[in-house]
Amino acid sequence: MVKEIVLWGDPVLREKGKLVTEVTDKIRTLADDMLETMREAQGVGLAAQQVGEALQLAVIDVSHDEECVSYVRLNGEPCELEDIMPLVFVNPKLEMGSSKEVDSEGCLSFPELRIDVRRPLDVTAHLQLLDGEKVVIEADGLLARAIQHEVDHLFGILFIDRLSTARKMSMRRRLKDLKRMYAEEAGWE
Repeated sequence: MVKEIVLWGDPVLREKGKLVTEVTDKIRTLADDMLETMREAQGVGLAAQQVGEALQLAVIDVSHDEECVSYVRLNGEPCELEDIMPLVFVNPKLEMGSSKEVDSEGCLSFPELRIDVRRPLDVTAHLQLLDGEKVVIEADGLLARAIQHEVDHLFGILFIDRLSTARKMSMRRRLKDLKRMYAEEAGWE
């Protein structure tokens, strides 16, 4: 079932997600709904907070672009992107690479906004899959960026928080206007 995506200004986006201690049918259904919602919105990732649930659960699918990474490893072994997509995980822990890059990012909770965000180029993600398996995924490119973006959401961090102070100041008015517009659309102002 396609769920409504929470927009900038809704307090749930700033909530740290609760650990998922047991993968229940409710969690599995939520994950399926999140995948359907993400695909309907033509996104590459979605966190539980973005559908109103403050849980450490996220979904990612970058399989539409096989060349969006130069490498991906599963538990230390090279693998194909399609072997791990869609990626549905809970309770992540990340190790960031030291090299950084700036690239354009969007967010389904900010549908009118794309901004350049500086992030580590590589990531090592320690994830628990819904079947209970714990995996380590190492990647670069769009997959690394998507993992970092969605894991940020799980801890109440938004991509606008990753901007430099000067860039935040220059965007202050636009962000305020977007928040007001989204509040009116959602009917919570």
